[in-house]
Amino acid sequence: MPFGMSEASPPSEVQLQIVLDEQVANGLYCNMALINLTETEFTLDFLFIQPQQNRAKVLSRIITSPKHMKRLLSTFKDSLARYEAKYGPIEAEEALRPLH
Repeated sequence: MPFGMSEASPPSEVQLQIVLDEQVANGLYCNMALINLTETEFTLDFLFIQPQQNRAKVLSRIITSPKHMKRLLSTFKDSLARYEAKYGPIEAEEALRPLH
């Protein structure tokens, strides 16, 4: 047993400090997403496309592992269910179409 620990003391929890700088805190609006994948990672590109334009700008790119992507998907599903429970179902036809 390491020095200073007793059998009765529970393992200490590590508290995560999240830093959010001002530019990131303002957020970005996206209305399109593209997802590319390989065996080892998912790449998510978040874009903004203006109506009647044939060009979209990538505003942010996130690259993550398959395991984290699965956890993220589960979190999105839970959040969407909570949203609909509070505000009602999302009926927009576009909401039913995948963003890739």
